[in-house]
Amino acid sequence: MLRHILGAILIILMTFWSLSSTAQEETKVGLELVLLADATGSIDDAEILFQREGYAKAITDPNVISAIQTTIYERIAVTYVEWGDSNSQDIVVGWQIIDSLESAQKFAGELRQRPRRAQGFNAIGTALLFGKSLIENNNFWGFRRVIDISADSANNWSGPPIELARQEVVAAGITINGLAVLCRYCSGRPNSYDLEQAFEEQIIGGNGAFVITADNADTFAAAVRKKLILEIADTSDSGKAALK
Repeated sequence: MLRHILGAILIILMTFWSLSSTAQEETKVGLELVLLADATGSIDDAEILFQREGYAKAITDPNVISAIQTTIYERIAVTYVEWGDSNSQDIVVGWQIIDSLESAQKFAGELRQRPRRAQGFNAIGTALLFGKSLIENNNFWGFRRVIDISADSANNWSGPPIELARQEVVAAGITINGLAVLCRYCSGRPNSYDLEQAFEEQIIGGNGAFVITADNADTFAAAVRKKLILEIADTSDSGKAALK
């Protein structure tokens, strides 16, 4: 009997130590940010490089670095994923902590170098759930958690419906923000509907969710920079107004 009691106590202690160890391994950050970039069939290889360069320039911008360093814990965790159809989500750059210009430059350098792998027709619902999984299965604890998805359309040709995926992501306490890509080198504006309105009504959700528009090639990096600053520093209405 005593042996059984001691065995039970040992199991409880081992479980406690395991949970404590897991908690200690988690790194606290001001923001966990998944960048989901459109790599579907409407985006050719030149446009993939163009998008990556826009994100690389934005993440190393002094204003973005300053925003990061004013967050709680003075650092964020970021990963960059290109998404296509329901079987094609590629982690281009895995989770990295950005807390300085040097760490941002490292992230940007890797982003520029990796080959393209994602392709296929839009599966936005799958992409959102993939981003959720990345947040829930990393070694970070984020004060805020955000999925940032870019797309040049709001179509969903395979995988789970966008609405169901959005509900699941938001229910997990994760905000979904959007970058509506309208730039000339990224296939332009859909003819049959308003892309920003579709983002507002169908894709984004959660606390402080918003949509930023990339109007043309010349302003793409600026739109990404603006979006990153909003996500990192201030998603309130006053914060958005300050950047207009």
